[in-house]
Amino acid sequence: MIHTGTVMFLRRVGAVLLKEVLQLRRDRVSLATMITIPLMQLLLFGYAINTQPRHLPTAVLLQESSDVGRSILRALENTKYFTIVKEARDEEEFDRLLQSGTVLFGIEIPANFERDLRRGDRPAILVAADATDPVGSGAALAALSSVTTTALRWDRSIPEFTPPPFEVRAHARYNPAAVSQLNIVPGLLGTILTLTMLIFTALAVTRETERGTMETLLAMPISPVEIMLGKIAPYVVIGFLQGSLIVGAGTLLFAVPIFGDLALLAALTTLFIATNLSVGYTFSTLAQNQLQAMQMAMMYFLPNLLLSGFLFPFAGMPQWAQYVGETLPLTHYLRIVRSIMLKGSTLADLRYDTLSLVVLMLIAMIIAVTRFRRTLD
Repeated sequence: MIHTGTVMFLRRVGAVLLKEVLQLRRDRVSLATMITIPLMQLLLFGYAINTQPRHLPTAVLLQESSDVGRSILRALENTKYFTIVKEARDEEEFDRLLQSGTVLFGIEIPANFERDLRRGDRPAILVAADATDPVGSGAALAALSSVTTTALRWDRSIPEFTPPPFEVRAHARYNPAAVSQLNIVPGLLGTILTLTMLIFTALAVTRETERGTMETLLAMPISPVEIMLGKIAPYVVIGFLQGSLIVGAGTLLFAVPIFGDLALLAALTTLFIATNLSVGYTFSTLAQNQLQAMQMAMMYFLPNLLLSGFLFPFAGMPQWAQYVGETLPLTHYLRIVRSIMLKGSTLADLRYDTLSLVVLMLIAMIIAVTRFRRTLD
């Protein structure tokens, strides 16, 4: 027979177990988080992550138009690493397309290329790569070695050459030595700010509710917008100090350069901080307690980490994952911070990503204020 003490022990454990199951059923956010996060990780790692990106946006500058030049461009596209999306009119536009991040590669076929090729002078084509993300450009640059042997295979007008008939000169711009710190440190600036700003403000309203101080706050003659701005403002200063510390440490310890305007970097970093604070404040109006707010923040942070281009090349993700990534503030900020620090880009080069951050911030603020007003009714 089972000892009476053992029976009582099992009953007590069972009672606590039943209580936790019922509480978990009532806390649907926590239950959904436990199911959603593993599923999200599986889908993102399985379908969206690719460490060897293909079909990278490429611009061409044709100093002459010839059949040989078109054969070379077809051979480059046949490697599956390059997709020609722009044709530059001159050197200035060629450089601007790379600096603005519109394309990741630029291919220049010089004047008199076909004539020099027929003479056996071994002319050179220039391939300029945006190496701010060494992982994204490395495999494509390695594939260039096969172009010289396949480009003119079917061109019978070119005589057989023992050496390759032309050479490909690859130039990795903005990070020619492929130093990983130049890519990682600016990315860490955005990632750390995203995590800390989300958590700080995700707890803002729920903390007031749990402590019972929300009623006092609501009794004051103050509007929901004024409450939100008042709560966000101190964290903007904290985030700016965090960003300054990271940039300073990156410059002093890892020799990360800042080629662009420091004031522009500070202004757009402040915009990015405000965007994340608005998103976090939205979570705080949706959650019923601090645990739910923290779970929402972490669920939002995960796709920011995986789909923004910080850990894996953005261009290597499938189209649907890139569309999702475009809705994330970190995606746009990574382009901004890397472009300013490593390329010296201006606001004109970054207008798309700047406007995207503004739109995302306004959407989050509107949702947060609307939700907060509903809680008052």
